[in-house]
Amino acid sequence: MSGHNKWSTIKHAKGAADAKRGALFTKLIKEISIAASMGGGDPNANPRLRAAIVKARAASMPKDNIERAIKKGTGELGGGTYEELVYEGYAAGGVAVLVEVLTDNKNRAAANVRNIFSKTGGNLGTTGSVSRMFDRKGVIEYDAEAVNEEEVMEAALEAGAEDIVNEDGVITVTTAPGDFAAVVEALEPKGWSSLSAGVNMVPQAYTSVDKDTAAKVDKLISRLEEDDDVQNVYTTVEYPEDYEPEE
Repeated sequence: MSGHNKWSTIKHAKGAADAKRGALFTKLIKEISIAASMGGGDPNANPRLRAAIVKARAASMPKDNIERAIKKGTGELGGGTYEELVYEGYAAGGVAVLVEVLTDNKNRAAANVRNIFSKTGGNLGTTGSVSRMFDRKGVIEYDAEAVNEEEVMEAALEAGAEDIVNEDGVITVTTAPGDFAAVVEALEPKGWSSLSAGVNMVPQAYTSVDKDTAAKVDKLISRLEEDDDVQNVYTTVEYPEDYEPEE
């Protein structure tokens, strides 16, 4: 994961979206609900639900919210039926973009995603055109100033993590998707507060862009993340050292 200022800049760019707590919780609730709907409400028997709950806890979601989301998914409280969709395309500068959607209206979601790409200088691709550039990995991030790197490394590797990287002030623990929940649960008792935790699509390689192109890519990412149907946005963008995204 070597590169120029990827993680800190992405943290800055995503921080603006994630600060909208209500919108973030809405996305997490949908993720928990669909996991419970597909695999049942017992996280011990449903790895996807376990991962979704870990992600929600990392975002400081109250326990009651998590429990209600599970019950919506299992039908105990009633709730909408969501469909999972993935859109693939390119932003300015040939940056690959992978968009994961959870929606109760496929036509609305498709129209919105297509509209956002076209209005921000991007274009949608065919299925498989972009996803092959990413690997699904568990990713847990810590503020390097708030934790001890050696302690994180020792605990994470013992629990089955694949890699630990300290870059741009962020310690990133990477796991296989199936090991994500076990690694997080091994790290949680240490009392370290994670910046983020989730099973993400990680680029195999990054696309360097200049500042003007970076601003266009950021605009596309922001518009997508603001859409209620969009759950996650992954890109291959690598920002210039001196780039600062607009707030």
